[in-house]
Amino acid sequence: QVQLVESGGGLVQAGGSLRLSCTASGQTFNRRAVGWFRQAPGKEREFVAAISWGGGATQYAAPVTGRFTISRDSAKNTVYLQMNNLRPEDTAVYYCAARTLNILATTDSAYNYWGQGTQVTVSS
Repeated sequence: QVQLVESGGGLVQAGGSLRLSCTASGQTFNRRAVGWFRQAPGKEREFVAAISWGGGATQYAAPVTGRFTISRDSAKNTVYLQMNNLRPEDTAVYYCAARTLNILATTDSAYNYWGQGTQVTVSS
């Protein structure tokens, strides 16, 4: 089992930045692709970004490309989501998720382990 804990959410003004962290316990992120998803009130959960085990492959949703960066520190067993130039439409609960495979995926059904989520609120 992999337990995931997100942190780093909060309230920020439009144009500001936040860095989310996702730390694994129980088992490590080794050989697992990791993704970030978000869910805004009244909307379905959507893909944000994903990263391969070695960090050599990344994928982003179109609305965040160029503003968000996903990275990982294997020594710390942590995956990060750096979010810059935040917009009010980025307001959501952000979830970290891990697969059992080292293959990037954009659908939430492909992920086996989920964190509890962290709230990000961007004011205009």
